[in-house]
Amino acid sequence: MISFKEFTLENGLRVIVHEEPTVQIVVMNLLYDVGSRDEQPDKTGFAHLFEHLMFGGSQNIPSYDEPLQRVGGENNAFTSTDITNYYLTLPASNIETGFWLESDRMLSLSFDPAVLEVQRKVVIEEFKQRYLNQPYGDVWLRLRPLAYQVHPYQWATIGKEISHIEHATMQDVQDFFFRHYVPNNAVLVVAGNVKVDQVKKLSEKWFGPLRPGMKMRNLPREPKQLLKRSLEIHASVPANALYKAYHMPGRFHTDYYAIDLLSDIMSHGQSSRLYQQLVKEKEIFTSISSFLTGTIDPGLFVIGGRVKDGISLPEAEAEISSIIDQLVAEGSTEEELEKVKNQAESTLSFGEVEVLNRAMNLAFAKLSGDANLVNEERGIIGATKLEDIHRVANEILREENSSVIYYHADNK
Repeated sequence: MISFKEFTLENGLRVIVHEEPTVQIVVMNLLYDVGSRDEQPDKTGFAHLFEHLMFGGSQNIPSYDEPLQRVGGENNAFTSTDITNYYLTLPASNIETGFWLESDRMLSLSFDPAVLEVQRKVVIEEFKQRYLNQPYGDVWLRLRPLAYQVHPYQWATIGKEISHIEHATMQDVQDFFFRHYVPNNAVLVVAGNVKVDQVKKLSEKWFGPLRPGMKMRNLPREPKQLLKRSLEIHASVPANALYKAYHMPGRFHTDYYAIDLLSDIMSHGQSSRLYQQLVKEKEIFTSISSFLTGTIDPGLFVIGGRVKDGISLPEAEAEISSIIDQLVAEGSTEEELEKVKNQAESTLSFGEVEVLNRAMNLAFAKLSGDANLVNEERGIIGATKLEDIHRVANEILREENSSVIYYHADNK
């Protein structure tokens, strides 16, 4: 159970406070409700670029890292399709330094052309290393546009192509910043050795004067998929591989937890169905897993694995389909469901050990409209029944709802 209090400033900044007097640190987690889904189709990769630009100096502070390090703090950030999340930890006695740094970044970046050029090169190099020059690195660059026809999830967080970042202008950067990096588009969580009244005063002092922006989001709704889609890729990779994605509800949908448990039944651990039958017994795959993209808008249930030499990709897919058909026809067992429930609840408990994780979880849960979702998840998981697993399997794991990539190893 994570205790918290929350309030909202006049400019729309949502603030959540989690008091934890047993630690000597404070965590500040600032979540901006902007991800790659908020980009234009011809200007992608901007949310990720901003994750880098936000450390290149703000209006009144030339260097973000130096003053934070001087008071014993550290920081990091990450971007996804839905959010950009910045977090820092520092001694509780130096909490105001964090407010000073984060509020100045929200006020305005320095928009130094030299910083843009440096970070542009960093992001382009990351694009090449992680997505173009690594075996199977382009899977998400190919699978997303195969599965999504209209929704902006059709491109990866890194962007559609390098040229979008190469041609980004300073005006593009400023427009993106002032549209999304505003108080009413953010959630601030302050956790650790703090008091609610203390955080209220600091929030009003440092964030209160900032002006809100006009937040508008009107994303296209992905139509229901009615026919199976497929794509053949040939590349110099170690082994043939198969990636199959099914459309499913978003992260805050009531069925999300049942689908997550279904995925665990299929592939979590060596006793799971996919691993036990296709890796251990039949030796069709050398590795296989299933997972959910966990996106706020309707996401994907993905099954992927590397196929053993001598096994064709159609044969490997047929073996997966056989396991799915059995699960759809007969459902799961009480033993399987109880095992994955215990695993899920253990993961939740482990995720609440660190104050930083609690802060992140509170911030993300707030996007659902209710931060207390962090305390309700365990009950939702515990209440999931076999019929729920059976129902979602029937609704999602249909061939006409799938998009599959056959990744051929040309050197084989």
